[in-house]
Amino acid sequence: MPDTPNSTPYDRIGGEAGVRRLVRRFYELMDSLPEAAACRAIHPESLAGSEEKLFEYLSGWLGGPPLYTSKRGHPMLRRRHLHAPIAGPEIEGWLLCFRQAWAENVTDAALTAAVMPQVEGLAQHMRNRPDA
Repeated sequence: MPDTPNSTPYDRIGGEAGVRRLVRRFYELMDSLPEAAACRAIHPESLAGSEEKLFEYLSGWLGGPPLYTSKRGHPMLRRRHLHAPIAGPEIEGWLLCFRQAWAENVTDAALTAAVMPQVEGLAQHMRNRPDA
């Protein structure tokens, strides 16, 4: 979809199909990059549930259908992740995967400039442990 004054980030990355590609690639990277091992270790063995939740969350967060809140209520992301130890290595691994998946799937430089600082801030907000 072209960038129009009313288009959302969701529209600009290809709607449902674009978000699914992004999220699928994100978890492929998390499962394969050694630099993401700390982040991968705090996830369940199967990433299918995590993949679906991130897809639902990003859909709404990027301006598409509010799938996550419709199914699960307010995201309360930090609270929902308190059970998992999240410090620098987990954050950096997560961001590495997200940045790479985004770069492989989103070519809109203006959108990247607008979205990535928010993603990076959100990732840092998830910290619930000091670095070792």
